[in-house]
Amino acid sequence: MKRTLVLALALVAGSVAQAEPLNVVTTTSDLASIAREVGGDRVAVESIARGYQDPHFVEAKPSFLLQLRKAELLAVVGLELEIGWLPPLIEQSRNSEVRPGTDGYLDLSAGVEILDRPSAKVDRSMGDIHASGNPHYWLEPGNAVRIAIQFRDRFAKLRPAEAPYFTARLNEFKVRANDANKRWTEALAPYKGAKIVTYHRSWSNFARRYGLDVVDFVEPKPGVPPSPSHLFELVQSMKEQKVKVILVEPYFDLKTPNSVAQKTGAKVIVMYPSVGGAPGLDDYFKLFDRNVSALAEGLR
Repeated sequence: MKRTLVLALALVAGSVAQAEPLNVVTTTSDLASIAREVGGDRVAVESIARGYQDPHFVEAKPSFLLQLRKAELLAVVGLELEIGWLPPLIEQSRNSEVRPGTDGYLDLSAGVEILDRPSAKVDRSMGDIHASGNPHYWLEPGNAVRIAIQFRDRFAKLRPAEAPYFTARLNEFKVRANDANKRWTEALAPYKGAKIVTYHRSWSNFARRYGLDVVDFVEPKPGVPPSPSHLFELVQSMKEQKVKVILVEPYFDLKTPNSVAQKTGAKVIVMYPSVGGAPGLDDYFKLFDRNVSALAEGLR
């Protein structure tokens, strides 16, 4: 009798353990948002970087090590976006399940469309350029779907019994993303071909999707502060090309863009590149709704 009870308790414990959500850690809030769309209540997702932070530069905290130690899956943007801070965290976490090359490590750049791949050998004189291409690929709905597909595939591999659930969630996300993209495309259609300037090279995928022409940058090179001579040339170029807007991420100082805007008659539009970058932007769709609305208003 006693032995039977022990066996029964063991079976129940095993069942409960199997029902526990998959512990997922993402490097950015955007990946976390899409992971939740696909995983639903079968995953527990935490993001290391917050939406208001520049994901190139994240200050390591002890709490990040705790997240990684319990993670069963680590999902990264890749393309060297996290190279300055993530490798030491993985090493110090001592969690062999989430090291590169394991099923618990998912580099989502492998399954998306990448822009701005350098055609020449990269060196430091070119600024903080990414040798394998632009890592801001999530700012395009087609890539959001590609990210979601990769999450479904990896979730299903790690939790085979839940595969039908993950597939159903993925299909729902695809429908929502397609419908939303039609809405965003319609909102920006009157401004197709509009010339824009951006602070950093964050908006290549977004601009291509909606037919916008990025003609210059406030930064002369990625990660390099603008010099007076560069700003002078930028002002002249914007005047000649009649550029109406400058897109700036919230973590950059607005002083320089505002000065350029004052001299050119352009408008500075704060564009949020990540979910959670401002109150209310708590999922991928709300992020795009806000950015598309702000951009359309600025171009009107």
